[in-house]
Amino acid sequence: MSSEGDTTLKSICYKPGSLQLLDQRKLPLETTYLEIRDTADGWSAIQEMVVRGAPAIAIAAALSLAVEVFNFNGFDGSSEDAVAFLEKKLDYLVSSRPTAVNLADAALKLKQVVAKALASYAIEPKSIFKAYIEAAESMLEDDVASNKAIGTFGSSLLRQQAKNPDKLSVLTHCNTGSLATAGYGTALGVIRALHTQGVLERAYCTETRPFNQGSRLTAFELVHEKIPATLIADSAAAALMKEGRVDGVIVGADRVASNGDTANKIGTYSLALCAKHHKIPFYVAAPLTSVDLSLSSGKEIVIEERTPKELLNTHGGLGERIAAPGISVWNPAFDVTPAELIAGIITEKGVITKNGNDAFDIRSFAHKMNGN
Repeated sequence: MSSEGDTTLKSICYKPGSLQLLDQRKLPLETTYLEIRDTADGWSAIQEMVVRGAPAIAIAAALSLAVEVFNFNGFDGSSEDAVAFLEKKLDYLVSSRPTAVNLADAALKLKQVVAKALASYAIEPKSIFKAYIEAAESMLEDDVASNKAIGTFGSSLLRQQAKNPDKLSVLTHCNTGSLATAGYGTALGVIRALHTQGVLERAYCTETRPFNQGSRLTAFELVHEKIPATLIADSAAAALMKEGRVDGVIVGADRVASNGDTANKIGTYSLALCAKHHKIPFYVAAPLTSVDLSLSSGKEIVIEERTPKELLNTHGGLGERIAAPGISVWNPAFDVTPAELIAGIITEKGVITKNGNDAFDIRSFAHKMNGN
């Protein structure tokens, strides 16, 4: 379905047996939903950035497989075969965007669900598939609650650390709102919470080149929510900070290493350096599913490189060519911001702050919150 001017902000439309994803490549000028029938459709939608944002990617992947198995006419195999089928499909989906840890984390949790179902009671494949579908649907519901908790903790933190807690201006990068999640948002959710509390003077969003998630998506959400907002060029952030117009910077995350090093959209590292120079606090807002405790530092994070077309052509690679023929391109999708530049990591369980050694102890925080 397609309609011009529709400002619906729901990126994931799901009901049992049916999944539609908002094609974010066409926003803000056109609202088009794509029907996702199986994991092949889901993989393509994630890889081609129909859906993006680490939480939304994980949920869209999980639900694409839920729709596929819901619509099976029949499965020719045993319960063990059903588990193997689901595991193979989940591994396939994870390969669509390797940097976003939420996707791998969701796949691991879903594998555990079906393994437990097999060990507990499932003697028929349909019981395995039912357990999988219910778990995938729960992820959709849990993400919204998680985002709202991040908004609450984050708005409280920013107000506590601001010079004027009743009048804040905040800069954000990329898109971390309801379009990047199941609803509400992470970093943009904090901005939304500040606005609801009546203390947000202005939100600033960067264009976020080369795919323009800021100008196309974040600006779209801010206008829709009637939040006072201003769009700036990526290269204008330092000048804006120098003028004293930014009280805090808040961004999302695709992967956080156990020491706090954070991979996020390309350009995040530059913002953190600028914030440090201007003595402006720089925060990361992300669910604990974005934390990868298997990585000791950001040096171990695999950085995805995207097509040169995103730089060579307009509209994030979808439009006409503007760059000189023959020029080579380096187009990393993410960069890594060192933990030393981050003032705090805002999660749905609370804020991770630095200890006496000026370092994050994320492992202890995660284990404590998970009851380990």
